[in-house]
Amino acid sequence: MKRKAILVLAVLAMTIGNSAFSQMADDCTITGSLFVEPAKAKNYTEAIKHYDKVVTECPKYSLATYQYGEKMFKHFIKNGDKSMLPKLIKNYELRLQHYPSKTKEGDVLGDIAQAMYDNDMGTKEEQFAAFDKAQKQDPENFTSPKGVYTYFRLAIELQESGKKDLQDIFELNDILIDKIEGKENDMAAILKQLLEKQENGTALDKKEEKKLNAVEKNLESYGKIKGSINSLLGSLADCDNLIPLYEKQFDEKKGDINWLRIAAGRLNGKDCETPLFVRLVEQLNVLEPSARTLLYLGNIAQKEGNSSKANEYYNQAVDLETNPNKKADIYYRLAESARKKGSFSTARNFYNKMLEVKPSAGIAYLKIAQMIASSSNSCGSTPFEKRAVNWKAANFADRAARVDASLASNARAAASSYRQRAPSKSDIFNQGMAGKTVSFNCWVGGSVRVPNL
Repeated sequence: MKRKAILVLAVLAMTIGNSAFSQMADDCTITGSLFVEPAKAKNYTEAIKHYDKVVTECPKYSLATYQYGEKMFKHFIKNGDKSMLPKLIKNYELRLQHYPSKTKEGDVLGDIAQAMYDNDMGTKEEQFAAFDKAQKQDPENFTSPKGVYTYFRLAIELQESGKKDLQDIFELNDILIDKIEGKENDMAAILKQLLEKQENGTALDKKEEKKLNAVEKNLESYGKIKGSINSLLGSLADCDNLIPLYEKQFDEKKGDINWLRIAAGRLNGKDCETPLFVRLVEQLNVLEPSARTLLYLGNIAQKEGNSSKANEYYNQAVDLETNPNKKADIYYRLAESARKKGSFSTARNFYNKMLEVKPSAGIAYLKIAQMIASSSNSCGSTPFEKRAVNWKAANFADRAARVDASLASNARAAASSYRQRAPSKSDIFNQGMAGKTVSFNCWVGGSVRVPNL
């Protein structure tokens, strides 16, 4: 009898508990809807009346709470109510707390930092620290072009006011440029696949068209931001500043491999003419022979006019290098060496290898375009065929513009110039070549489709 009573009480307790839980869920549905529905309709004056109750009593009601909360607070701030800024930041923090698996930490931390900067909240040091937190805690997802730029701009301002060392600025610049170029490479690889599909005569579906537009827009944004960051660095990274800085530090730092790498890299990047560069490279080669030291030895040989020895060093360096951007730089040097000698086929091979490791290297496409256009007299057996090679050159220049915003203007101008040299509409009509294919038996190879009239 006693056991029956206990069983009855247990069942009753479970029933009451389930009922209470169900009631709580129902209450949260009502409370959540009172906020979400007007917020969805952009009736933020009504929505905000219910926001505090939702995040206090039903913080895990829905991710939409924080998504609409962000839009709501941004609306009020945009319209002049700065008192909403702490609430916006708290909204971001609550989203991170309650929906970590559905939230990119670096992205949201970057949004917090940007909100602080845009609304002049806190000191420059506090704003920088907020961006620094996003970069250090989740660098993979801190990728906003605007955020990356603001982060570096704050670093420059702190350096100018004596609150950051010049060396810190150089190191941060390297980190952010690597980040941007990594994103550019990812997007350029996608772009290349879509462009090749188009060039092969296959139409893109709506999803692919949307992806193509998004990728090109992002590539343009990152290209502009990279240029802006380099502009911010400006004269700070000129040889006049670098040489005395590193000469002063050399004796103290000559046993620090990381410092030697950075110093040599900076002087090399700026083509600084100084005996210090040779000393840095020799010391680095003693402590850590690597692809970097071989590259620098190649640069020294190149400046001395020994291109054969330089290429020997470059070929050794490219085999050892694992960083895609640095590997691309070596391929570019090898390509340029071959191009200047008139070995266009060899040069193209190196430019293509450069593109394999760095798909966003628009300069490689542009150089190939220049070589193709300069070969018109030796490609083709008729005047029409010789001029037709310019269409192929224009296609490469177009691709350069689409993957690299930093040279888009020059690349588009080059493409236009090449097309003006190609056969005219009357040439196409008179030769009966509209829509036909012209093949090239010279080093250029491949073919080009003549435009339809």
